[in-house]
Amino acid sequence: MNTFTYDIVIIGGGPAGLAAAASAKRNGIDSILILERDNQLGGILNQCIHNGFGLHTFQEELTGPEYAKRYIDQVCDLQIEYKLNTMVLDVSADKVLTAINRTDGLFHIQARAIILAMGCRERPRGALNIPGFRPAGIYSAGTAQRLVNIEGFMPGKEVVILGSGDIGLIMARRMTLEGAKVKVVAELMPFSGGLKRNIVQCLDDFGIPLKLSHTVVAIHGKERVEGITLAKVDSHGKPIPGTEEEYSCDTLLLSCGLIPENEISRSIGLQIEPVTNGPSVNESLETSAEGIFACGNVLHVHDLVDYVSEEAAAAGKNAAKYIQSGCSLGKPGNSVSILPTGGVRYTVPKELTIDRMDEELTVRFRVGAVYKNCYLAVYFNDKQILHRKKQIMAPGEMEEIKLKKSELEHFGHLNSITIQIEEA
Repeated sequence: MNTFTYDIVIIGGGPAGLAAAASAKRNGIDSILILERDNQLGGILNQCIHNGFGLHTFQEELTGPEYAKRYIDQVCDLQIEYKLNTMVLDVSADKVLTAINRTDGLFHIQARAIILAMGCRERPRGALNIPGFRPAGIYSAGTAQRLVNIEGFMPGKEVVILGSGDIGLIMARRMTLEGAKVKVVAELMPFSGGLKRNIVQCLDDFGIPLKLSHTVVAIHGKERVEGITLAKVDSHGKPIPGTEEEYSCDTLLLSCGLIPENEISRSIGLQIEPVTNGPSVNESLETSAEGIFACGNVLHVHDLVDYVSEEAAAAGKNAAKYIQSGCSLGKPGNSVSILPTGGVRYTVPKELTIDRMDEELTVRFRVGAVYKNCYLAVYFNDKQILHRKKQIMAPGEMEEIKLKKSELEHFGHLNSITIQIEEA
């Protein structure tokens, strides 16, 4: 069995993997390999033909394939190696990867550092709690997107969408533009899980109704979907009798959220955060296993690919630093916990060591509900150091704060950083 050796191996050739590879190369590492299970680089961006990408990174509006092409060109210009149609089967504690493809067969790779960039997959649970048959015509929104944008196949003509995640919102517009009639988008929660701009551009602009606190309680039809029953739900998510509405349709799209692809992470034994379903990381985006880093949607689900690229560039830089310092990021030092509370669901990273961080660290997080006219507060130990007015904060929009190394050092004995929402 063949065994290869590389300084950095990146699992995943989507936007995170590409940006991490380019960053590691620019930071002095030549021995880099990207492993991608699909037949081309670019990941999910290849089927996202709508615009709206790249406003932060390139200061212009690009489609998904155009955005991916920018980073694929960087990887090619930097002569970074990659293997397509390659599936990673296992990663051992001493950073030996077992992978397989048609060219090399089954092979091993000994890495000095690994960057996890596997992305995420759609959550299927929306289909599981709906009574009735399982006729043809039920698709995840991402599958429908691939069928329409890449395969050239229309899933149906009369559509109901369950879940208001960004993919579902974008597919409401896409199906409409392709001639389908989107009857309604139903959302179990009392708020949308997507970006506000997507609600406006994909639903409001096309007159598609969004029904919050609603869910599908029955699917009609045996061979093919013939219709669904929609009902309002109470504060516990249970359908309220007497609120049922019937919709005729031949297609039901499920857009019920995304889950980071962390089967490999779990097999390694990495510490997984229960809220994000991604690895727990420190200021260097290093996981609980030394020399294994994570970035992008495998870490936590992002709303903008620009933030994925920014985070991945940091992971690539830190992996390079790890290799160059003799496989060590330096002495651990005193770890400072970052505590999400008061409406903040999680933070990435979860902890930091001041000595090892860059001059500025971006901490990203999401809130658990819609907050209007509130304050975002940050405390060093018990001392408030930030009290920023926010008109609105919603679960669909990722938030961030910047921590400066000089301010943390100047504070003195810092044990914890608390991030919370406070009423105005």
